Amino acid sequence: MPIIRPSTDADIPHITAIYRHHVLHGTGTFEIDPPSEADMAARRADVLGKGLPWLVAEQDGRVLGFAYANWFKPRPAYRFSAEDSIYVAEDARGMGLGRLLLAELAAQAEAVGVRKLLAVIGDSANAGSIGVHRALGFTDVGIMRSVGWKFGAWRDIVLMEKALGAGDTTSPE
Repeated sequence: MPIIRPSTDADIPHITAIYRHHVLHGTGTFEIDPPSEADMAARRADVLGKGLPWLVAEQDGRVLGFAYANWFKPRPAYRFSAEDSIYVAEDARGMGLGRLLLAELAAQAEAVGVRKLLAVIGDSANAGSIGVHRALGFTDVGIMRSVGWKFGAWRDIVLMEKALGAGDTTSPE
């Protein structure tokens, strides 16, 4: 049974390898060149430094996926809205890890004051990610058509959202 836990520095090589595969072979991210371990460590440190969660899914001592939340935009008015990112190792797809990661990420984001969790999903053909988000209560916001060029084709971005806690029904402050 996989466990979802906070990431550690020791997870960076595994996180980097999982993400590298998605950069080189997938359209869920619009990055073209895979970041180095140092780049991924810096990204993780930035997220954690903001008090936001960065999680991994582990089974039998092996990291099979990761997820994190980061502020949607840097301006102060956005300080209650975060964007999720979830990546699962290719050989671990179909095990329900994305759903486990996203559920725990949403719970931890809510615990640190996030009121709106946003999904900015690369590629409207990304049925797995769209399905996981819908299964966990995200609703469609819209599609930005042909905003990314990857693997010789234009790619859409699917926007989804989920209110956390009281959402926008009360003042956050």
